[in-house]
Amino acid sequence: MTQDLPTRAGFVALIGEPNAGKSTLLNQMVGAKVSIVTHKVQTTRARIRGIAIHGPAQIVFVDTPGIFRPRRRLDRSMVAAAWGGASDADVVLLLIEAHRGLTDGTQAILDQLRALGQGMTVSLVINKIDRVKAETLLALSRQMNEAYPFDQTFMISAEKGYGCDGLRDWLAASLPEGPWLYPEDQIADLPMRMIAAEITREKLTLRLHEEIPYQLTVETEAWEEKSDGSARVEQVVYVSRQGHKGIVLGKGGETIKAVGQAARAELEEFMSRRVHLFLQVRLRENWLNESERYDEMGLNFKDGDG
Repeated sequence: MTQDLPTRAGFVALIGEPNAGKSTLLNQMVGAKVSIVTHKVQTTRARIRGIAIHGPAQIVFVDTPGIFRPRRRLDRSMVAAAWGGASDADVVLLLIEAHRGLTDGTQAILDQLRALGQGMTVSLVINKIDRVKAETLLALSRQMNEAYPFDQTFMISAEKGYGCDGLRDWLAASLPEGPWLYPEDQIADLPMRMIAAEITREKLTLRLHEEIPYQLTVETEAWEEKSDGSARVEQVVYVSRQGHKGIVLGKGGETIKAVGQAARAELEEFMSRRVHLFLQVRLRENWLNESERYDEMGLNFKDGDG
């Protein structure tokens, strides 16, 4: 810790449309993978906190689900979690994609930010700057700052790390003075059971196509610490349709086997020890309307009420 400087700590909420790069930025800032990153939208479901140390500051990033027009109970709970994360934060970062500009979805987020009232520190982060020319970036920055009074504007590539140092410096200086909120060596506040489930769900999302990833969830059912230092982890993949069960399993079980191997490898790297991972696939047609499943995802079931 830097000597003679007061410690600072606080929460930074990452909000934006699905696929804006919030999870990629979180992982970049923390320096480790703590949030799902895929090319598919709406993959982050719960509020995931990643913890970064920068000088005397502890920055707790809250990666929220992407804000979009909700259609189902799960969607509504996810959007409520996103706004809950924003309203509770010391600093809010609105991420937009440089090549998409000010979309209708982003305009709706700006309208909601205004409705939340003054007093919030909200800064703009234009991501994926390597996809557009400089003059396009400058024009977009002007347009966005005319649409909303942002505290600061940052231009970054979360994937490549461009501009992230300046953003990190500003955040560290902007948080309130106070003691750190988490132990120095902690990088996430999710229990390992949930991190393990999220890793497996990411592998399923990358492997499967179209709607199926949104119709399944993964839960860690059992976790046993073995005497040799390894861990035995049993997980259940819940699907909502009988036809999806066969797709998740794959011919001769090849899909679920490949998912299990990929998830186990990443878990072992994350935990720096051996992991014995066992996956089952179960049909649970109504899991999207069961409060227990929402509890496992860190979401509020009642937030999904229409």
